[in-house]
Amino acid sequence: MTASAPTPPVRSSPPRVLVLGDLVLDVVLRAAAPIETGTDVPGRVEIRQGGSAANVARWLARLGARSSLVCAIGRDGAGRSLVAQLRRDDVTVHAVRVAGHRTGRIGVLVAPSGERSFVADRRAATRMEPGDLKNEWFDGVELIHLPAYSLLVEPLGSAGVRAVELARARGARRALVSVDLASVGPLLAHGRREARELVARLKPDLVFATESEAEALLGRHAPEGLLDDTKVAVIKRGPRGARVFARDEHATPGEPPLQFDVATTPVAAEDTTGAGDAFDAGFIAGWLGAMRGGHVGANALHRATMAGHRAAARHLRSPRTELPPG
Repeated sequence: MTASAPTPPVRSSPPRVLVLGDLVLDVVLRAAAPIETGTDVPGRVEIRQGGSAANVARWLARLGARSSLVCAIGRDGAGRSLVAQLRRDDVTVHAVRVAGHRTGRIGVLVAPSGERSFVADRRAATRMEPGDLKNEWFDGVELIHLPAYSLLVEPLGSAGVRAVELARARGARRALVSVDLASVGPLLAHGRREARELVARLKPDLVFATESEAEALLGRHAPEGLLDDTKVAVIKRGPRGARVFARDEHATPGEPPLQFDVATTPVAAEDTTGAGDAFDAGFIAGWLGAMRGGHVGANALHRATMAGHRAAARHLRSPRTELPPG
């Protein structure tokens, strides 16, 4: 009697993640000396692919996820070039091309100290409407990620809310939702109450924030107050690592939420733009892997946070390539 061959292990397919938001040109001005009014200083001027949503989508693809980006661009060479670059990075791009509005641009001024300031000219990036979304884009999605930029200006905000509805209706099981608070200025543009109500309405499963963004949203409340509206909150603290808060649905009444810090090794970098987006992608990829394996406790969250740190470090060490001509 011939022994049968062993059954090969079943390999699960990569997680499918959809990101909705901005794909823009970053015009990076890196000064080699302090800026002086009325004269020029030496430095570098670079044109790169930018946008928080696009950065997350690209890093998710690099980390092995089936990543797709839903965005709006102008009918111009810049938009075509941006889409082509993302597709070369294995991101599936669903781009709404908006007539009469050019592709968005962000001016990034990097001081010699590494501190950054931004001038946002989002143009077409904000012009996506709910009717532009196609149902099939959301089939089988396990998680949808949105920077707060995608929720705070119309008509893009309504499209973001509709995208969450479609993902939850058509995604794998019940698609998870993650939100990054992204930036204090846009977050509070219409007041703290409106921003807080918007987050609460979405009922995200995961929220990313810096300490200043959490304080802006919550006022004087401690950052664990984010758990009023989400199950997991990750506070990104730059070279000081990250702090994780999690709500245990099976905890007894009055039991405090799970809380722990995860340190990281600081990486010397002249420009930290995009590192937070890479962290989001790394955490999401690690978290989804744990969820698939049924592991959602402290150890799994710790591993996901370490995955976020590794992705951010890779981003900071990677050479920055300029956008090729359209």
